[in-house]
Amino acid sequence: MKKVCVIGLGYIGLPTAALLANRGYEVHGVDVVDSTVNTINQGKIHIVEPELDTFVKAAVNSGKLKASLIPDMADVFIIAVPTPFHEGYVPNIDYVVSATKAISQYLKEGNIVILESTSPVGTTELVETTLKTENVDTSKLYIAHCPERVLPGQIMRELVENDRIVGGLTKEATLKTVEFYKTFVQGEVLSTDARTAEMAKLTENSFRDTNIAFANELSMLCDKFDINVWELINLANRHPRVNILQPGAGVGGHCIAVDPWFIVHAGGDTAKMIKTAREVNTYKTEWVIEKIKNSALKFEIENGKKAKIACMGLAFKPDIDDLRESPALYITKRLKVEGFDVLAVEPNIDSYKDFEIVEYNEALNKADIVTFLVAHKEFKNLNIKTHLDFCGVNK
Repeated sequence: MKKVCVIGLGYIGLPTAALLANRGYEVHGVDVVDSTVNTINQGKIHIVEPELDTFVKAAVNSGKLKASLIPDMADVFIIAVPTPFHEGYVPNIDYVVSATKAISQYLKEGNIVILESTSPVGTTELVETTLKTENVDTSKLYIAHCPERVLPGQIMRELVENDRIVGGLTKEATLKTVEFYKTFVQGEVLSTDARTAEMAKLTENSFRDTNIAFANELSMLCDKFDINVWELINLANRHPRVNILQPGAGVGGHCIAVDPWFIVHAGGDTAKMIKTAREVNTYKTEWVIEKIKNSALKFEIENGKKAKIACMGLAFKPDIDDLRESPALYITKRLKVEGFDVLAVEPNIDSYKDFEIVEYNEALNKADIVTFLVAHKEFKNLNIKTHLDFCGVNK
């Protein structure tokens, strides 16, 4: 196993490609966006992730990492493309199917094909079925699923340190794929079958979503009862068997905000708690919007002018540039669409298509209402002189 072809050079694919290249593999990265390919081939990055720029620069300069619009022959193929959902929360695995078709003509006997994209149960089997429709003899391949399990902001470390779950379509595929991951993973590489590996990742994110939903529901109850939710959680967590998470403006990111719907879609009425948690977290975002709007209308009545609202943070979590499924971004867009005067602040990006990005000190000086939607490090210990409305969002 000397050459790896990584399909999809986004938040998972690019760090994986860069890490493998720095571990001595010859890596051929593939992306459908021309600007992404050009940026990487210059030794630069198109996303924000600590240490990633150093890894990519070293990998490209060594000649071990090259990006392209088309795949190439390799020993290992890793599919790391998005898996969003269609309208109505129906899983969308079109990108997985497209990536599978794209590599079909480059496969040879003995190749390992790994699906890393978080996927509904049965998607790894669909990869095999898709290859068969492309006239590939899959009996001579090792096809497996190994879901990514990293935290944005700590990806380069967690790619190496975290335990990994590998589930092959055959026992031989599992063994071969485990052998590959052990060449660069320090954590334990755990063996199972493909369906269990797929469900494991969905379960992890659904567990997180359910616990966040409890915290978010608690924050809304505390607002109703006139109780400080942060103090309450700190006190409750002093119990040795209680660990309540922190509430927020909802749940974002490609994983936790999306993956539970994969279970709900397939599980139907059996997935009652998972579905309810998703609904609570979605409702929390709407609740925050109403809190901000009410404060803005109150300001307008009391002052005879429209309030300037500083929306502090657009990313889905602190200190990253990832806007995928971000409740903060959704809140800011909704306020703007509904005619409110919004100052959009996101220190991790330079621009956004729908509105101007304002520097946070400028926003604080101009704003009448400041709502902290994301707890970026730049927002800590600020001297706030404007009217601050607390929405039970991020501390």
